[in-house]
Amino acid sequence: MGAVDRSREQAAPDGTAAVPDLADLFEAVFERVRDVSPRPLSVSQLRAVVVLDRHDGVNLRELAERLDSTPPLVSRLCDRLEAVGFLERLPSSRSRRELTLRLSDRGRAYLRELRARRRESVEALLAKMSPAGRVALATGLQEYRDLFEAHGDTTAAPELHQ
Repeated sequence: MGAVDRSREQAAPDGTAAVPDLADLFEAVFERVRDVSPRPLSVSQLRAVVVLDRHDGVNLRELAERLDSTPPLVSRLCDRLEAVGFLERLPSSRSRRELTLRLSDRGRAYLRELRARRRESVEALLAKMSPAGRVALATGLQEYRDLFEAHGDTTAAPELHQ
């Protein structure tokens, strides 16, 4: 069964008819940006790298909480990140029984390059938009982000898309 092309449908003046289509559009944009992510990382590993970049020096339990996962699963994920040279496990200054997790220089460089490639991909599309379209998009996305932050929604994993 083929996909339905709704690109020519008109939204209601208040935008309500477009909400399901906007959700689909967000998903399509995120998938396209994700395609810019080369191996060696899976989506789960990439999420962990982004969290570690933002929360340097967390322990395994904290990382598991931030990823909404379990310590055993996150420990195996960290094993794989360490094997590709993206993660360092260091003794904690808080406890001798605890380890601190940090991105390695290689992990930080990977994330920097990935973000640059994603930014280039998005900017190339934005450059093709009309000035009025870019202003409308920026205004709408800022309002969306403000609401997201005000309501503390954690389901969309915003750290991946910044």
